[in-house]
Amino acid sequence: MTTASPSVVVFGSLHYDIMVHGPARPRKGETVTGDRWHPKCGGKGGNQAVSAAKTGIRTSMIGAVADDEFGRALAENLCRNSVDHRFVKIVDGVGSGMSVAIFDSEGDYGAVIVSGSNLTLGQSDVSGAAELFTGNGVLVLQNEVLEHANVSAARAMKSAGGRVILNAAPARPLSAELAKLVDIIVVNAIEAEQFADVAVVDTLRGALNAAKLLAEKFPVAVVTAGGDGVACATNQGEEFSIEPIKVELVSTHGAGDEFTGVLAAELAKGAVIEEALQAANLAAAKLVSLGG
Repeated sequence: MTTASPSVVVFGSLHYDIMVHGPARPRKGETVTGDRWHPKCGGKGGNQAVSAAKTGIRTSMIGAVADDEFGRALAENLCRNSVDHRFVKIVDGVGSGMSVAIFDSEGDYGAVIVSGSNLTLGQSDVSGAAELFTGNGVLVLQNEVLEHANVSAARAMKSAGGRVILNAAPARPLSAELAKLVDIIVVNAIEAEQFADVAVVDTLRGALNAAKLLAEKFPVAVVTAGGDGVACATNQGEEFSIEPIKVELVSTHGAGDEFTGVLAAELAKGAVIEEALQAANLAAAKLVSLGG
């Protein structure tokens, strides 16, 4: 059964992020003196849901948090950003997901993630949120929950006639079962090197080559190449690149999630893939120039 309006459903991770800023990221055994820190509600799933909702599309989150301060903050953040969080469950015996991200003076970062409650997601959560899976829905998945959970969600959306976007980050091997359920795969340059089995993706031309290789396995493949732009290829032989938007970089944190969330929203609204990618690219450029 199809609902009256298009929607985005995000199935996946919620993390409470601790953001630390310093002159450089520490090497092994090194202590670096930072200059500031602040908390931020995140997780790839949570970020993508908020980014989609900001476009005005009806957006729902299926996730898991613990009954702790981090979990309450994550739920409140979704509510504050107009994300339907009725299907974000509260679990016992494990903490909410969290991460620590360390930023250097150039705005790049490295992070450590503790998945916590996110690893409890599974078939029962998909079944409990059955009303969200509709023929005009777009489901967004990431690799911060267990593979079998993603398969369950993807199967439900495909059975309803909707579309599935997989932001395959962090990179890990994908099962054949999940791969066949994915309509659009979104990866960055580093992830593209692993999934497309190419040595280096460090130019827009290289990103397009990787996208073409990935399009042999997925209907649509999108490779984001940071400051070099975005490349896309389809299994129907269509291919194109989008040039980067020049901005003054403040921070790259969350850019990929902003891109994916806006991409899903625009597709749900009826945009064709190139139009949706243009909008997503612009949104990510604005985010990195504002520092999230």
